[in-house]
Amino acid sequence: MFAYGSLSVVLVFYLIAVGLTEAQIGLLLTLTLLGDTLVSLLITTRADRLGRRRMLIVGALLMAGAGLLMASTNRFWLLVLAATAGVISPSGQEVGPFLPIEQAALTGLVSDAQRTAVYARYALTGAVATAAGALAGGLLTRVFEDGAGPTLASYRSVVILYGVLGTALAVLFSRLSPLAEPAAASDRDEVTDSGFAALGRTGSRRVVLNLSALFALDAFGGGFVAQSFAAYWFHLRFGIEPAVLGPIFFAANVLAGFSALLASRIAARVGLVRTMVWTHLPSNVLLILVPLMPTLPLAVTVLLLRFSISQMDVPTRQSYVMSVVAPAQRSAAGGVTGVARTVGAAISPVFAGLCFARPALINLPFFIAGTLKIVYDLMLYRRFVSVRPAEEAHL
Repeated sequence: MFAYGSLSVVLVFYLIAVGLTEAQIGLLLTLTLLGDTLVSLLITTRADRLGRRRMLIVGALLMAGAGLLMASTNRFWLLVLAATAGVISPSGQEVGPFLPIEQAALTGLVSDAQRTAVYARYALTGAVATAAGALAGGLLTRVFEDGAGPTLASYRSVVILYGVLGTALAVLFSRLSPLAEPAAASDRDEVTDSGFAALGRTGSRRVVLNLSALFALDAFGGGFVAQSFAAYWFHLRFGIEPAVLGPIFFAANVLAGFSALLASRIAARVGLVRTMVWTHLPSNVLLILVPLMPTLPLAVTVLLLRFSISQMDVPTRQSYVMSVVAPAQRSAAGGVTGVARTVGAAISPVFAGLCFARPALINLPFFIAGTLKIVYDLMLYRRFVSVRPAEEAHL
């Protein structure tokens, strides 16, 4: 997540510096997320059968390869290759195979009553790491610029760092405890299929696919304001550079991480679905308000307010998915719902890039994103508020 955060602040700036247009960047980010989708689906639906540690290492090596290839070329087709075959996060948020496999492992080690709180601490760790990465990415560009280095070189240094961190991640995953694997032989024996077949032929598949469709809608809206585009919007609107954007998104991600801790407490009182919707709706209203702010301090204030509640649905959403499927289907369920989110997020950057290419339309992505995410909240509440996991039987 540190690597994701560092790259997200400078990615669009780097691609502009190597000669791509805003429309090409939108297409590239869409292809990036589509590639992440395929990689994630292939890895997560096989992890419980082939080994979670092994699949995590594969994902980390793809991340390393993507970063290093992207740093070594300015040719569009090679950048597309790096983006689609590797693991890149334009948003600074979780993409690829890591989260579903890690959370499947965590779920097997804690009770149902502890699951949401553990996911909240997991989300906090990731958010703080993302925030630190965003800060480091911005500061690294300033170091190069203060040293009279070219702007392109300062951005490229962050892309190289991303690839190096992917390599380090592969080494760390190689030392993962065997406890990360399915706990019992019977669990492993149940996992004989790959792809959607890994979800079984019960009601689990229907629930997961319904959730996936809703999550895809939410992510489609969010893709219009992915962190890379949000950073570029602040640059276009107020003229600020990555060195200033780094601290802004550092604060935003820290706020988002600590809000996850509060989400687990709210969920214990009102339930997972209600927590997801009741915290997400006001954050989307704030998202619509960001481009309406006339000054930089006001825009940053609304952005920070939005981040302080926008991620409270993350640990609750993840906990809910794990609670409605069998233990042997958790990696697959997490992978399929994660892929759905990535597919949704992959489509919108094409349209966002076209908006950013026209000065009169740079605010439009915020309005589209907020509206679509509000529709998602209402549909999720209507469909799943009465579908409760076992630990909510007393509510």
